[in-house]
Amino acid sequence: MIKDRGYSKQVRQLFGELSALAIMLANGMKHKGKITMQVQGNGIVSLLLAEVTHDLQIRGMVRANGAIADDSSFDQILGEGQIVVTLYNAQTKHSFQSLVPRNPKGLIQTFEDYFAQSEQLDSKLWVSSTQDNLSAMLVQKMPVSKSYDEEDWHRITALSSTITKSELCDLDAEQLLHRLFHEETVELFEDNIIDYECQQDRHRFEKIIFDLGEQDARDLLQEKGEISIHNEICNEHLFFNEQDLDRIFAKD
Repeated sequence: MIKDRGYSKQVRQLFGELSALAIMLANGMKHKGKITMQVQGNGIVSLLLAEVTHDLQIRGMVRANGAIADDSSFDQILGEGQIVVTLYNAQTKHSFQSLVPRNPKGLIQTFEDYFAQSEQLDSKLWVSSTQDNLSAMLVQKMPVSKSYDEEDWHRITALSSTITKSELCDLDAEQLLHRLFHEETVELFEDNIIDYECQQDRHRFEKIIFDLGEQDARDLLQEKGEISIHNEICNEHLFFNEQDLDRIFAKD
């Protein structure tokens, strides 16, 4: 998702945090569909977008309106805005959308708040995003049971907080669990594969040309020699020539 995009370290970190959160939420989906998370604002970055399907196919993008300095603050980067979470159920073909209030301390704190409010579960989150790696760890307090001890939560979060960004990136799940919780009883589940998936939906872009109107489309082709449309989310250009226009505007 970041290949050939030139994202700065700060943008890459924010993009990684949003992507990790989207993956975690999608991994808990009980039906076929997808979850889309958007951070919209009037800052230097006007849009952060991550979309993950129920089978963990991910795509996303960042739209920025200027350069970001190393000392740019969270508010300067994102400005005033909102976080929109959309859950699409492919079986019912319905979408459920919610707005998440943004914590000025950052996206991680925002979604710790989100988990606590929406799931009624205290949560702590760690995310590290580099040029080659995206790693995240989520710890949640489970509902109260007979064996529950308040001190357990404090102990587990204290142990979790000793993790470093390099360990988060370099250790696999089994090593990470042993490093943090070797005195606890743990269970390691089978891993799931996460894939980058950004299929070109050429028909959608042909419809854009169709809606432009045949005369305007042919005038544009005459002026430019070809029609080029940038698919932002896949970071690819689609090109259309005279034969494409003949087919798009062919009479039934």
